[in-house]
Amino acid sequence: MLSGDKTGLLKAFLGNLPGQAAARLAMAVEVDRLMDGHVLPHQDILDGLRPVLRRDHYERAPTPLRLFCRPFQDLLTCHPRTVKQKGVIARGTLVPVWNWISQTLLPGETAQYVKETKAHVLNHRLDAAMSCAAQFWPVVANALNQALSTEAGRQAAQKSLGDAFAVADAREMALLLTIGEAVEKVEAVLPPPVQSFNEQLVWQVREIYDQLIKSHPDGAPYLPLIVMSRLVRPWEALRLPLALARHTDETLISKTDMGLVGEVLFTRMEELKTAIQQTRHPHFEAEKLLEQARTFADLSSHIVKEIELKREGEWGKRLLGERVQIGKVMETFMERSGREFSAGLPMHKASGADFNKPIAAEKRDMALRYAKLVAGSRHFAAAASFAAKQKDANDELCGILRRYNEDLIKKLKADPQNSVAIAQFQLCTELTTLLFSEEEAELLRRRGRAASAAA
Repeated sequence: MLSGDKTGLLKAFLGNLPGQAAARLAMAVEVDRLMDGHVLPHQDILDGLRPVLRRDHYERAPTPLRLFCRPFQDLLTCHPRTVKQKGVIARGTLVPVWNWISQTLLPGETAQYVKETKAHVLNHRLDAAMSCAAQFWPVVANALNQALSTEAGRQAAQKSLGDAFAVADAREMALLLTIGEAVEKVEAVLPPPVQSFNEQLVWQVREIYDQLIKSHPDGAPYLPLIVMSRLVRPWEALRLPLALARHTDETLISKTDMGLVGEVLFTRMEELKTAIQQTRHPHFEAEKLLEQARTFADLSSHIVKEIELKREGEWGKRLLGERVQIGKVMETFMERSGREFSAGLPMHKASGADFNKPIAAEKRDMALRYAKLVAGSRHFAAAASFAAKQKDANDELCGILRRYNEDLIKKLKADPQNSVAIAQFQLCTELTTLLFSEEEAELLRRRGRAASAAA
């Protein structure tokens, strides 16, 4: 096993590999592990590669565990949780459940399954490996259901798995393993990432749903969730329950199991809202806050487009309430931006820009962060209910920067060796790019060079 320092260095290196190289390395490592190799630190390498592989959707080696997870892999998440949400399975539950199955519930059957699938994979018989997994799924589902059918069994499972959430996850795994054949049909229709869930695809999935509602009605509501995880634009998954309900508003969807996909989307928005509300000045990352707010705005605005949300409806009320709360947080940042921006570009009312003393690095950094936040939120501020404050903040920052830039050029003409002006010039070009455009920044650079040359 590697030391903590070496593991950190290894993960940092692997996380920056190009996608194709990461995929080939992951495949080689997983094959080595299937062959019972003991030289390589398999888990450390795969942990380091995982962010690249997830981001670029590279195909992974079909290991026994990965084949076992196929029916419910789309529901796995790494997000922390305080409650068990239906249709969401914690990735951290996977290994404890697998160990429980392989060591307690079905030790002999699991050992045989692993042996057979390993042999098939190493001999490149992937269809045979998939067939072996498909036969194993209902066996495990039956064993899980029997183990969790009584209170005593659930308590014993909780001791093995660690908490009640994991027990609930195991029950959902069993349900999804039962409908593994239908999930494979969805996989064939919607190999990820799906760019658009168009009408033709909606009807293809609906056919699978109609068959499933007859054979396994309890598993049918999970189909939209599986669809959602495969879409580039997850809100498009709402088109499936809309087609099934033959209704265009939330009334007949939010109150039924078909509203499960909406609940997952709203939970994601609530998580984003909580993260944004916990963000405080001065300890914030502009890029991270922008991504959270942008994702929230995208989800909320597109949900409204997909469904006729009513103000008095449950989802309509939740959406409006969350928008207001997000808007308040972002308005606070917008209102503060002018003050923090001015601290990085100090000016006197009478004499203009102040180049008499160096500007503290933290003030320059703060000005840059607020400029990123104001400029970066320009296109989604309306969807997150802070458009007016964003516009005011943007106008204020642009006005400050214009005046400062003019004074800066004058200073460079008069005193081209002024160290404060030289240091501020780089900051001003970055700010000009953010608040105006790259063309404006290039014009400022040319004016700066011309001013220094003239002096």
